[in-house]
Amino acid sequence: MMAQIANFQLMAKPSGSVCNINCTYCFYLEKEHLYPERKNRWKMDGVTLKNYIFKNITGQKADVVDFIWQGGEPTLPGIDFFREAIRLQNYYRGAKRINNFFQTNGTNIDDEWASFLKENHFLVGLSIDGDRISNDTYRLTRTGKSTYDAVIKGLEALKRHQVEFNTLTVVNAENVKRPMDVYNFLKRIGSRYMQFIPLVERRASVADENGLTLIQPDFSGQCSVTEWSVPAKAYGAFLNTIFDHWITNDLGSVFVMNFEQTMAKMVGQASACVINETCGGNLIVEANGDIYSCDHFVYPEHKLGNINHDSSEELVNSPKNIAFGHGKLKNISKDCINCTVRSVCNGGCPKHRFNISSDGRPNRNYFCDGFALHLHHALPKMQHLLELIQQNRSLAKIRKSLKKEYYHKRRNG
Repeated sequence: MMAQIANFQLMAKPSGSVCNINCTYCFYLEKEHLYPERKNRWKMDGVTLKNYIFKNITGQKADVVDFIWQGGEPTLPGIDFFREAIRLQNYYRGAKRINNFFQTNGTNIDDEWASFLKENHFLVGLSIDGDRISNDTYRLTRTGKSTYDAVIKGLEALKRHQVEFNTLTVVNAENVKRPMDVYNFLKRIGSRYMQFIPLVERRASVADENGLTLIQPDFSGQCSVTEWSVPAKAYGAFLNTIFDHWITNDLGSVFVMNFEQTMAKMVGQASACVINETCGGNLIVEANGDIYSCDHFVYPEHKLGNINHDSSEELVNSPKNIAFGHGKLKNISKDCINCTVRSVCNGGCPKHRFNISSDGRPNRNYFCDGFALHLHHALPKMQHLLELIQQNRSLAKIRKSLKKEYYHKRRNG
């Protein structure tokens, strides 16, 4: 019998796929084809909001319950929608503690929004791909204009009101060429918590029966990797360049989630689903209440039920979702079996497993070569770092030791 999922998250999309900008690479915008009624009823209604909040709180065994608000663009339902969300959370929470996470493109954030987010202790994730050049390559308005100034204006409002924020950067075909420009820019705007998400999408030559062209890993029709996707090895090199600077200069003052999650995995702590052996614990709730196994698998065959009619804990542990989660392990590439970095990679996200493995099966992760390039470079240094932390060394001494051991020789060699 497959193990049950005890801890899970229900990420909400209160505006569904509706967004006020038109990022070239966004895989979620075309999900509107799955919901034709969205042209008139795109916003999560009050009943669905109530059921989402009640069932997320009561369905969690933990004392802390996370609410993750994403999109589309989550500001679109308006502040009053979230005021009601806070009211419902306070009504149903009991003795539990509530955390709210809000992933936004920042273009609608003004002083009123920032004040609300601060007052209610939201942690804001700001989507930004770097400086004006990098950000405006693919993140444009619906009329093809720059979003950069609007994002920075929103960021300034967050900073004025001292809202805690982190940055999420999509590593794509353009900004992968400029790792230190991207990293230093994020530091300049005040980001101390960064995450770098690699981009790959495949586009079918003909839309599938759902009207979708950005397709699943098991798609067998004619398709090609999009021109905005990042080459695998280039992504690994991007991470290595940032890692080498971070570990010798910014360790302890800047937190890069990619590196933090790997080290958490190394010491047996909870980590991101993308590097875990199995998945299935990160469900999403669409605007109409439909629940899917994963944000990357919002396709009819992966729909589990609806928050208005079903129990969240029953859906997360349904045979369908358990099978989905264990499919990650079951369908791991033959090339991963004896790989020396498997324990901190586990074949990556199933969404990206479509390259051909050595046994001829299309289940090798597109980013495999990039992961290997990065992990073989970083793991020895991470292991040394963890040992120094265990010895209670100061940050200054840790940085000095790492620089001497791994980087001094390079400069003088």
